[in-house]
Amino acid sequence: MRESQTNLAGDLLLHLGRPGDGPLHERVKRALRTAIRDGRIEVGTALPPSRQLATDLGCSRWAVTEAYSQLIAEGYLEAQTGSATRVRWTSALDAGSGRRAPRQAPEARFDLGPGLPDLRAFPRRRWAEAVRAQVTTTAFAEFGYPPPGGHLRLRRTLVAYLARSRGVVATPEDVMVCTSVTDGVRRVCHALSAEGITAVGCEEPGWTRLREVIRAAGLDPVPVPTDGGGLRVDELAAHTGLRAVLTSPAHQFPLGSVLAPERRAALLRWAHQVDGVVLEDDYDAEFRYDRRPVAALQGMDPSRVVLLKSLSKILSPALGIGWLVAPPRWTRYLHRSDQAATQPPTLDQLAFAELLESGAYDRHLRACRKRYRNRRDALVQALADQLPGAPVSGIAAGLHLILRLPPTMDTAAVVTAAAARSLRIADLTAYHATEDHADHGLVLGYGNLADGAVREAVRHLCGAIEECR
Repeated sequence: MRESQTNLAGDLLLHLGRPGDGPLHERVKRALRTAIRDGRIEVGTALPPSRQLATDLGCSRWAVTEAYSQLIAEGYLEAQTGSATRVRWTSALDAGSGRRAPRQAPEARFDLGPGLPDLRAFPRRRWAEAVRAQVTTTAFAEFGYPPPGGHLRLRRTLVAYLARSRGVVATPEDVMVCTSVTDGVRRVCHALSAEGITAVGCEEPGWTRLREVIRAAGLDPVPVPTDGGGLRVDELAAHTGLRAVLTSPAHQFPLGSVLAPERRAALLRWAHQVDGVVLEDDYDAEFRYDRRPVAALQGMDPSRVVLLKSLSKILSPALGIGWLVAPPRWTRYLHRSDQAATQPPTLDQLAFAELLESGAYDRHLRACRKRYRNRRDALVQALADQLPGAPVSGIAAGLHLILRLPPTMDTAAVVTAAAARSLRIADLTAYHATEDHADHGLVLGYGNLADGAVREAVRHLCGAIEECR
């Protein structure tokens, strides 16, 4: 039972019914019992003092103390001398009702799933200092509703940072702050729909969630094959009427390839020919180990590329901070539609701007790059030692790699067997939108894997693979 001060019931909404429904203390008791059994008052919650609740309900203090006493006798509440009266009953104890408390799936002990950075390395102190600084120094006018498009300070800072680190060409008016890449894609899709665009080409294989967002926005996600050179740009002409495509040119997910230089140029030519737009998902371009950095495609043609980015792969998805950089043709609609759009809290936007301006964000990136490189090396070595002959690919950058398995092996069964060993992995085939593919293997993320757990995680992976041979 929780005893923290955060578990106090300050204002308590109770439905006492009508005066004809019985004595007042009985009505208070029934209302409290109903609120507890419905889960509106959780186990361990401290109820208001009887005098306070009586004032709130407009009744005598005796009616409240009598209701408390009866519920204590029934086991719903408990009281200790010198402490508040707290809720004791929980639905998990009500075996006779046939109801069970909801159970959460156990967290995997070994996280080899893609999509997360090292959550242990979140810069708690720096983030707390940045937030604290904004709370104490921000003008009172900033505590109103956030301006559409995001705070101007953050947008200006992002323009300078993206130009320096990614070769992006933009003005603050081209930048819109959103909550994630998913949110950015959703907004852009609505803008595309308003322009009469009905489909978006998507990398095959590719990130499943973005295809779902495109479909939910009323557009058709069209699979476009990828290979070792990234998106097969030559395949776009086969889809008549296609004018938009979503791609990750710096580091394709999940295959890990980089869009070849000749394909980058060809993709921009295609966008001009069809009067279209390229949606560039720049999700983890900062993490490269064995190759030179690749500039954002947006810098080659700002008039035809929408750049999408978030902090989900760098700091944490829990922050809910992302941004998009769009050509003026699209920002006009985006700004109009942003009036009711959700965006990160102003204080968080300013805290992130502080990290960028102070250099703390760059220092965090450098530390993460070194940590992930060492962890990738350890994972590749452990796989070579314990699974000799199993090829790996996509290791030059990012936070994941591909482990190829024999075509006869049921990779979905391997994922299930790994889960039974408290190991989270992903099936490569799960990222395909069609059945016409030869990919066969596992996607292994190492962003959120503890350094000391690499070899043991691979040992459990080997056990799952052996079980499914």
